[in-house]
Amino acid sequence: MIDYATLSEIGEKDKNEDAVRVFVNQPLAAYGFVLADGLGGHGNGDVASTFVADCVGAVIENTDQIRDDLPDQCFEIAQEMLLDEKDRTGFLSIQTTLVVMLMTKTQVWWGHIGDSRLYHFRNGKLLTRTLDHSVPQMLALSGQIKEKDIRRHADRNLLLRALGTEWDDIAYEIDTRGQKLQKGDVFLLCSDGFWDWIDEKTMTKILKKGLSAFDTLQEMRQIVETNGMGQGMDNYSAILVCVR
Repeated sequence: MIDYATLSEIGEKDKNEDAVRVFVNQPLAAYGFVLADGLGGHGNGDVASTFVADCVGAVIENTDQIRDDLPDQCFEIAQEMLLDEKDRTGFLSIQTTLVVMLMTKTQVWWGHIGDSRLYHFRNGKLLTRTLDHSVPQMLALSGQIKEKDIRRHADRNLLLRALGTEWDDIAYEIDTRGQKLQKGDVFLLCSDGFWDWIDEKTMTKILKKGLSAFDTLQEMRQIVETNGMGQGMDNYSAILVCVR
């Protein structure tokens, strides 16, 4: 059984430029979980995130087969249509991050671009997370800073990849293709406004309580708000998916 919950809040900004969507392909008994964070500093971030989330949803809902290249289709079609939308509207700076997770009863696929993340836990332990396409993440990977320093780094918001910019090569990353699901698997998709204010140790501590997806996400939300409010807090959004 799949138990999931979502949230998306404005924080201390003027508008919410995050988009959170859950799509269901009924004939295939498949779910699509989508989170996008529009780049507000580039203008019309809400337009970009909403447009891309809905594009991905159309791909998921209309596919007649879950194949290993379906995540690629989600990113490639969303990129193509966003660039077309940019030309049509004249909004020259619409860009967004994107995390996509596809799930059937037995398997899961996911991919990302930008610094919105997916965390994979199993039985309360962190197995892996996506690596940000950002300057601080690259510094951490090269050993110039520690992983924990990404959150407070001066260049935290400098992204190296996003949807809505021209690509010379594939810019998105497919992290997992057709991995087998197990009972006790938990997936957290979240924007940087969420993971900025809650660390992995705290996430696992809450998950070990074995609460429902809704209650688990609400506990995480309380930590995020306690730590972030009063500091110009960004929009914060998340999707929590539990395999029971």
